Amino acid sequence: MSKKPKIANNIRRLRFDADEMSQKDLADKVGVTRQTIAAIEKAKYSPTLELAFLIAHTFGKQIDEVFTIEMEE
Repeated sequence: MSKKPKIANNIRRLRFDADEMSQKDLADKVGVTRQTIAAIEKAKYSPTLELAFLIAHTFGKQIDEVFTIEMEE
């Protein structure tokens, strides 16, 4: 049986590239708390599919430009 995959992301870099958008600003745009964004950035929480798409849309990116999956063997 394989281990649970890890969802990695580029949110921190994308926020920096977007005029240094704060976690709170991103959270407000997608309807979650700043703590949720922090947890997603640190890969401690995997977003729902809906939230992942909202985050990607906020940055004008495709979902695979924001999130990647790392399969642990």
